[in-house]
Formats: sequence, C-alpha cells, structure tokens
Amino acid sequence: MAIDTTGLRESKKRETRQLISDHATRLFLDQGFEQTTIAEIAAAARVAKKTVTNYFQRKEDLALDHQEEFVAGLAEAVAGRATGESALSALRGGFLAAVEEHNPVAGFSGPDFSRMIAESPTLTARLRDLHDQREHALAETLTEATGAADDDITPRAVAAQLGAAHRLLFRRIQDLTLAGHDNTHIAAVITREATQVFALLEPALGDYAIAP
Repeated sequence: MAIDTTGLRESKKRETRQLISDHATRLFLDQGFEQTTIAEIAAAARVAKKTVTNYFQRKEDLALDHQEEFVAGLAEAVAGRATGESALSALRGGFLAAVEEHNPVAGFSGPDFSRMIAESPTLTARLRDLHDQREHALAETLTEATGAADDDITPRAVAAQLGAAHRLLFRRIQDLTLAGHDNTHIAAVITREATQVFALLEPALGDYAIAP
C-alpha cells in the first residue's frame, strides 16, 4: 500500500508551525514581545532559527497568528450574505455571533494576551495595519458586490464606516478585558453597544449592497 508522503509532509509542517507558535506565545507572555528574540523561540522549540523565519516572516506573525482570518473576516461575511440581506445586516449578525462565542478574532484574547499587545509598540502598530487591510478587503468585496466602477468612492466610504465600527468595538473588548472584566460581562456590554453602533449606521447603509 502506497504511503501518502505529501500528506505526511504537510501534516509535519502544520505540527512544526504550531509548535513554534505555541513556544513563541509562551515566551511573549512570560517576558514580553519586545524582549523576546527569534533565537530564544527557536531554542525553546528545538528548531533552527532559520526554521522559525521560514514559517513566520516577521516576529509579529508569531504573536498574531489569526491575522489571515482577521483580515478576510468582514469581506467574507459580506460575500456570504443571504438573499435580500444587506452588507450592514450581514456584518452586524456576524459580529454579534462572534461576541456570543467569545471569539478571539473579535477581540476576546484574554487579559495576558491583550496586555502583551497593549504594551508592545510593534504589535500595536501591526494591529492597526491589519485593521487597514481588513477595511481594504471589505471595500474590494463591496465594489464587486455592487458592480461599482473602480473609481467609485462609495464602496471605500462604506467600508471605512463599517471598518471603523468594528475597530471601535474591537478596542472596547480589549479595554474591558484589561480593566479586569470577564468574558461574560464583556459580551453583555459589547452586545448592547454593538447594537447601538450598528443602529446609528442603519439610516445610511441599511439598503446598501443588498444581495439579489
């Protein structure tokens, strides 16, 4: 019987990547992101330093390992909206579901992880960049969904408003986490505040990008 060597190699790569990520996270939490070196991570994971950089191009990628999901999340919610559903409705529903699940991609990363980000200028800057990338991806999806011309500013303006709402709510989750509140309390507060935030957008965006 033939052995699927390709599958085994891919499985080994996933295991190695996860091993490196786990050790990096532990070190970041123990001694701070800025203070931790790639060499220390490699030593902890018992791999070569080059192996770490092959899997993770930047040190920030080791800490923010859900960034691809984060960047694509809003665009995917709009692309997957139901017939007759607006972009705003899809994003509101997706966000409230993520809050109910205490999803770390929505910001429920726990006090230690939240503190690590807040105390690191590098991670704080990277997170801002990821928010910008997420907004850009959303604008591209809205352009396609509405058939807008490439030079039409409307999808970008809508994405800016929706992206800002999510950015604000993400920061609120982080702030409440750092203030010592548990996830159940945070979810209750954010659900109420998110409902208010999305309601403010409803008059302008409630009928925008309704799926046919």
